[in-house]
Amino acid sequence: MHALDLPRGIDDPPSLLLWRLDDLIPLILMLMIGILADRLLLFVLLGLGLSRLYGRFRDSRPDGFVLHWAYWHGLVPLGARSCPNPFSRCWRGVG
Repeated sequence: MHALDLPRGIDDPPSLLLWRLDDLIPLILMLMIGILADRLLLFVLLGLGLSRLYGRFRDSRPDGFVLHWAYWHGLVPLGARSCPNPFSRCWRGVG
């Protein structure tokens, strides 16, 4: 059995009870698909497996990697002036 890290500061990721919110997203998504497809047990097991795979993937990367990856591929639009268009791969120097 391994120790469970509980969030202790404001910079820690959001959590629901004992789990990080981003770990629960695949499970909840598969739960909803399972309800709609009338195959609840199959999709809940698939969601548990995806959550475990995502947790291993996230733990082997630096903090914020998934958000950076999603922004780079245009999945998370950030409307701030300091965030350029993610689809522009080269910029001209201003000056």
